[in-house]
Amino acid sequence: MDLAYIPSPSTGVIHLGPIPLRGYAFCIIIGVFVAVWYGNRRWIARGGTAGTVADIAVWAVPFGLVGGRLYHVITDYQLYFSEGENWVDAFKIWEGGLGIWGAIALGAVGAWIGCRRRGIPLPAYADAIAPGIALAQAIGRWGNWFNQELYGRPTDLPWALKITEGANREAGTYHPTFLYESLWCIGVALLVVWADRRFKLGHGRAFALYVAAYCAGRGWIEYMRVDEAHHVLGLRLNVWTAIVVFLLAVTYIVVSSRLRPGREEIVEPKAEKKAEEKSEGSEKAGEPNESGEDADVKADASSDDAVDLGKDGKDVEHGAGKS
Repeated sequence: MDLAYIPSPSTGVIHLGPIPLRGYAFCIIIGVFVAVWYGNRRWIARGGTAGTVADIAVWAVPFGLVGGRLYHVITDYQLYFSEGENWVDAFKIWEGGLGIWGAIALGAVGAWIGCRRRGIPLPAYADAIAPGIALAQAIGRWGNWFNQELYGRPTDLPWALKITEGANREAGTYHPTFLYESLWCIGVALLVVWADRRFKLGHGRAFALYVAAYCAGRGWIEYMRVDEAHHVLGLRLNVWTAIVVFLLAVTYIVVSSRLRPGREEIVEPKAEKKAEEKSEGSEKAGEPNESGEDADVKADASSDDAVDLGKDGKDVEHGAGKS
């Protein structure tokens, strides 16, 4: 008898009349909102303008969703294109199935387009949003809880996840790998924020640290999962992907720190231009008037003249001792 476990929701969708409200979709939406909100704060702190992160996210998010779905469908094609399966299900994103590798890769393409349109360096933008992406993943993983998917091996630990009988799953208690990854992503976000403040990471190194740290956790978490997946040399495909991407991220950090040390001084030319215009406006406010004399200087001069006249005895009203 199980004394303690994490229950799974009886359903992952609530119908509001004819409109289905799916937990998986809500988790993704909330995650995107948090990523944009926190990314905006970091971008402003780096010298950018408010709203820039959201404007670029308009490009990055759709590209990321498409990339995430493509990666999932390609790597798990047997779920949609094998005998007895319906290929139309490949488009049912609300039923789950987003590969983070594809989401980040194609999302970066969308972000590059948005950055290019605004004249912003992509590495600086990536550094600003890196912790927010990790938090978005932490929230998004709870969508797997709603769908009762991507759990680990059977276990009787107190924090085991209870799965009910359903299509392609057996009832029982399993490792809640969605929870492990969610907590790991929160830790990654905290790590990147700390390292960024401590070492002033720039030129994409904060983003690379996020990628490396996430891959380190994804490797062992992926190894625990029992859902169907392709294997290469005895390891799940996503484990190999995590290893390769981890090595690439670490290599980027090392090489980038040597070629471009420090952090960007200007991340958004538009913001810098506004600051210069404001500074010029302040300087103009203190410039001399058309006659070439400052008003205060003229006033002092007039006062001095009055005193001099009083000394010469030519000013009737300003005699000795008058004020």
